[in-house]
Amino acid sequence: MSEYDWVAETISATVPWVKTASVTFESVTPSRVVCSLPDRPDQRNHAGGPHAAVMFGLAETASGAVALAAFAAEMGRATPLVVRSEIRYRKLALGALTAEAVPSREVAEVLAELDAGTRPELPVECVIRNADGVTTAEMTVVWTLKAVRS
Repeated sequence: MSEYDWVAETISATVPWVKTASVTFESVTPSRVVCSLPDRPDQRNHAGGPHAAVMFGLAETASGAVALAAFAAEMGRATPLVVRSEIRYRKLALGALTAEAVPSREVAEVLAELDAGTRPELPVECVIRNADGVTTAEMTVVWTLKAVRS
């Protein structure tokens, strides 16, 4: 049991696609999230592996979980939003997958920019791997913190 189990529960309860796709959370902390996706025939593409959209969704879900865990204490004053994403498919993905998401900036730096009145960005680097640990895709999801107006 982790102190960040609530992140997985919140995302699973509020983002219907996560349950629909059968994404599960293996590990959640503010510095690293690992999600998994089972091999499901109804999510496969013409090549027999998970559809590109499903892979994208898996990594985006992991990145959102790490952003939520990192900025949980700031939710009253800022809303995390995706600014942009880029995915790079490396190898044909077959079977079950995992996505690992890691922020590439210190949370304190991002919060200092928010405190200074700017709209900071937090790039989150994601690696999607198959069951053998082979990297099948890499993705960068850039999150921002939008100040809540009172």
